[in-house]
Amino acid sequence: MSTNTSPNGGRRLTIGVVDDDPAVLQMVADLLTGEGYETIRCPDAAALMAALGTGRLDLIVLDLRLPDRDGISIAAQLRGTMDIPIIMLTGRGGDIDRIMGLEVGADDYIVKPFNNREFIARVKAVLRRTTRESVPVPALCKRGYRFAGFTLDEDGRRLFDPAGKPVPLTVAEFDLLVALVRAHGRVLSRNQILDLTHHDRDDVFDRTIDVLILRLRRKIERNPQQPWLIRTERGLGYVFDCDIEAFGH
Repeated sequence: MSTNTSPNGGRRLTIGVVDDDPAVLQMVADLLTGEGYETIRCPDAAALMAALGTGRLDLIVLDLRLPDRDGISIAAQLRGTMDIPIIMLTGRGGDIDRIMGLEVGADDYIVKPFNNREFIARVKAVLRRTTRESVPVPALCKRGYRFAGFTLDEDGRRLFDPAGKPVPLTVAEFDLLVALVRAHGRVLSRNQILDLTHHDRDDVFDRTIDVLILRLRRKIERNPQQPWLIRTERGLGYVFDCDIEAFGH
């Protein structure tokens, strides 16, 4: 394991890699180490819990299939006690697993086998989002939108509630919100939302959008059971039905 300081003296971000396949565990850890991250390798859930006890983890890369416990239950437990970001690793064809991962609050999921550059890019995107969340400065946002008291900072990829506090959004939730806000007043079908938010990814499907809509509603609607910001147009899709104010465009 490498030292825990970066070349400029700051603390290196530490990522827990959880997978029971030794080859995958080493490959993922080597990828992350090559990008300057500290890694803690965890072959099972027990090792992950021990790593969490150190208080050092900034991100968890979590495989769904572990010998002592499944990744879904681990993610659900962690979401109930802490805000540490989670990227889940799934096998191809595991649509139900991916849906469940989103429902318990995973920040992203990656299908194995994956492209190394895409994996690193998505790790960095999640870490950028989580490190920026802690800076509540909506007045300094240069480009974005305001709606229902919320401030959406496009450049900083942050959302602030009416009290100026950051709203924790995953990468997928943020991209979905931006797509809806930009098309406010216009119904978007699930396929249109997929095109706007997931680009060239082939591991997403209609149900993914429905799950993300539910998660987003829980974070921005006064009553998620009776949403008024994100309305469902049955048989058509979703519409962001709220006046917005664009700034910096």
